[in-house]
Amino acid sequence: MSDTHSLTSHITREIPEGDIFIHAGDFTRSGAFKEVKEFNSWLSQLKHKHKIIIAGNHELSLDESYHPNNESRQIGIDIGHFLKKNDETKESFTKEDIRKELTNCVYLQDSYVTVYGLKIYGTPWQPEFGGWAFNLKRGSKCLDKWDLIPDDTDILITHSPPVGYGDHCSTGVRAGCVELLNTVQRRVKPKYHIYGHIHEGYGVRSDG
Repeated sequence: MSDTHSLTSHITREIPEGDIFIHAGDFTRSGAFKEVKEFNSWLSQLKHKHKIIIAGNHELSLDESYHPNNESRQIGIDIGHFLKKNDETKESFTKEDIRKELTNCVYLQDSYVTVYGLKIYGTPWQPEFGGWAFNLKRGSKCLDKWDLIPDDTDILITHSPPVGYGDHCSTGVRAGCVELLNTVQRRVKPKYHIYGHIHEGYGVRSDG
């Protein structure tokens, strides 16, 4: 699952049963304290034994490098103004405080967890997209993050899609990352790669 944007209360379909539940980021609208608490509460309702999540570009409060004065080119608004208008300024909480609210899951950020013998690695970064959180310049900056992914990763969770796979925006632009594609296909070769970010690109694909 991915990109639920604080809308889990509107989900009408039953979440499939399983041992592991994974959310690939953008579980809030802007990373507000209240939104994170609500998502954590929703997670408690799921019966999966293991729940693993990463952040996405909308989890502003989880990105230490994020500056609220960034201007969103994608949606045409000043994000700093957007946060203040919704009483969601980053200064009102710290990343550690937010993480403490995620009590019903394992939060991964450039890190991994081993479950049932499977190494699951999660990372929230994506190529620059609208001035939101966890944005990196294309090229070496992205590759530096992908280079942290262990070679023996079984399940890879990224918020960004690799270029050419689920990354085709309604504007006609492909938002995926070339360096991520090369990392996945040439080096890591995970059994599964779970990602989100581009809503229009939902679905399941095979590269085998």
